[in-house]
Amino acid sequence: MRRRMALMVPAILASLPREAAAVERKRLERGSGVIEVLAEGRGPLLVLLPSLGRGQEDFDDLAPRLSGAGLRVLRPEPRGIGGSSPLPAGATLHDMAADVAAAIEAEGGGPAIVAGHAAGNWVARVLAHDRPELVRAVALLAAVTGTDIDPEIRRSITASFTLTLSDEERLSHLRRAYFAPGNDASVWLPGWHPEVSMAQRAAAAATTDKAWLRAAERHPLLYVAAAEDAIAAPPSLEELRASLGPRVTRVVVERAGHALVPERPAAVAEALVAFARGLA
Repeated sequence: MRRRMALMVPAILASLPREAAAVERKRLERGSGVIEVLAEGRGPLLVLLPSLGRGQEDFDDLAPRLSGAGLRVLRPEPRGIGGSSPLPAGATLHDMAADVAAAIEAEGGGPAIVAGHAAGNWVARVLAHDRPELVRAVALLAAVTGTDIDPEIRRSITASFTLTLSDEERLSHLRRAYFAPGNDASVWLPGWHPEVSMAQRAAAAATTDKAWLRAAERHPLLYVAAAEDAIAAPPSLEELRASLGPRVTRVVVERAGHALVPERPAAVAEALVAFARGLA
């Protein structure tokens, strides 16, 4: 029988200090365009990277919880969203990671805890490979570490951001792929950027090297799993250590699916803050 090893997030830890912090909006000039960066709070640097085809608004609830707990939260907007220029043709995950590296350098060079949600984990891990000196630790939130996804779930992933479908049909796909039963999937009806999704998928496909897959093992690593994740079922600690190295810690968030962050922001914040404080 597989031994279940996890740090469970207690239900009583429902919230963290949430003192309002002013959100700074910055424009970072790059040779290939502009990157919009949101920043708030003071303290050790933590970078948030959103999922496929989604922007930093996904972290609007999470970010103030983190900054209120004493972290400097940096949110570079993905290419093609907000004030960020579109992703250039032929770009790879290395180019996407270079944008994040530039944002960290603009803050003084970190090093930063880099947290990637779902597909954002690819960029976090590539950054750890390409610029390890900028990375203090890596956090993967509901991250896919393998490639074995049910074809019907893959269909629902694409249908979720197919805006020509009715809201009712898209909502059924969001429930199937992203949200645990009973959670409000309608919060993800907006916020999708289909062209960005396709560009990011193309960048991932163009990234043919594989060395970055284990690069995060150079750093302390937190894997935050969603207990009811239909896309990335929670791997055991043994599986994570086999694929990501021996320095990984696992936290399981109950009553959450692959969306995770809008479903259980307090639990995600608690896990990230505890991880950050454990690095001191």
